[in-house]
Amino acid sequence: MSQSVIVNLVKCEPLLGKITWAFILALLIIVPIGNLLIPAGNVLHVSTYTVTLLGKYLTYALLALAIDLCWGYLGILSLGHGAFFALGGYAMGMYLTREIGDRGTYGSQLPDFMVFLNWEQLPWFWQGSDTVAWMVLMPLVAPALLALVFGWLCFRSRVSGVYLSIITQAVTLALSLAFYRNEMGFGGNNGLTNFKDILGFSLQADNVRVALFVLSGIAVLATYAFLRSILHSRLGKLVIAVRDAEMRTRFVGFKVEHIKLIVFVLSAMIAGFAGALYVPQVGIINPSEFNPINSIEIIIWVALGGRATLYGAVIGAFAVNYAKSVLTVALPDAWLFILGALFIVVTIFLKEGLAGLIKSKKQQTAHGEVA
Repeated sequence: MSQSVIVNLVKCEPLLGKITWAFILALLIIVPIGNLLIPAGNVLHVSTYTVTLLGKYLTYALLALAIDLCWGYLGILSLGHGAFFALGGYAMGMYLTREIGDRGTYGSQLPDFMVFLNWEQLPWFWQGSDTVAWMVLMPLVAPALLALVFGWLCFRSRVSGVYLSIITQAVTLALSLAFYRNEMGFGGNNGLTNFKDILGFSLQADNVRVALFVLSGIAVLATYAFLRSILHSRLGKLVIAVRDAEMRTRFVGFKVEHIKLIVFVLSAMIAGFAGALYVPQVGIINPSEFNPINSIEIIIWVALGGRATLYGAVIGAFAVNYAKSVLTVALPDAWLFILGALFIVVTIFLKEGLAGLIKSKKQQTAHGEVA
C-alpha cells in the first residue's frame, strides 16, 4: 500500500482513530530507543520485560482487529477466533522447535517431547517445518483452511446468529481437547516451548526482542490500513450490507455466502498471523490458547473499545490486557469477576463501547453549542 493511500486513510480517521495511530507510532519510536540506547540505570530506560509485554499487547491488538472485521463489520459473532490464533501460534512454534535442532534436553534432532514419547521419526505433518517458507506461510494457511472448511459448511447451510456462535465455540473446545492429547504430535499438555532462535538469531537478545516488537507494531498499522481500505471499497459496502440487511442483499443478486466466506477466511488469517507474532515473544504455545474463555475475552476487548471502528478494537485490546496485567498481580482471585462485571457493564451501558461514548459526548457538546 502506497504512502499516499495511508496518509489519506489517516486523514479520514476520526480523532480517536488518529490518536490510536499516533500512540502506536510513538511506541515504535520510544520503546526501541529506551531499550537499546538508554542505559539500564537511567529512569528513561525501557526494560526488555516491558518490550515483550508491549509486543504481546500489539499481537492482541492485531487479533482484536480480526474480530472487529468479522463481528463489527460482517456481523458474525465468532467465539472461535482463539482457535485461529492458536493454530498460527502452533505453526510458528513448530518452526521454532525445529530451529533448536540437537540442542534440546536429549541431544536429538527430534523435538524433546517426541524423544520422551519414544517416537522414532517426525510425523508427516511436521515435514518442512524447519524452512522459512513454513514460518511465513503456515501461520496463514492453517487458520485459513480451517475457516474455509468451517465457513463453507456453515454459510452454505445458512447457519447464523447464536447457532453459529455456539458452533464456533464447540469447534474451539474440540481442538483444545485434541491438542491436549500426546498422540496428536503437538507436545500434549506442555505444548511447544524452550525456543532458542529465530532465523538464526537468539530470542533472548535485546535487539531481537525489539525487532519482534517493532514488527508487531508495523503489522498492526499495516493491517489497520489494509482493512480500512477494504472497508472503503465496494467489498466493504457489501460486507456492511450483509450485516445490516442480509436478505435484501441476497435478493438483489449477491452471493452472500461468498462474501461471508471471504471475510471470515481473511479474519482467520489475521488471527493466525497474530498468533505467529505472539509465540516467539512469549516463548510458549500450548493447548490453553484454545480455551473458549480466551475467545470470549477477545469479544470483550472489541466490545469495550467499540466495534465496527477498528481503532476501538485496538484500544480495547490494550486497555483490558493492561488491566489484566495489573489486576492479576494485585487481585489475582478477583480478575475473572472483574472481567465478567466489565462485560455486563459494556453490554448494558456501553453498547457502542468507548468509541461510541466519546462520539456521543462530542455530539452532545456540538448540539449544546448550536443551541
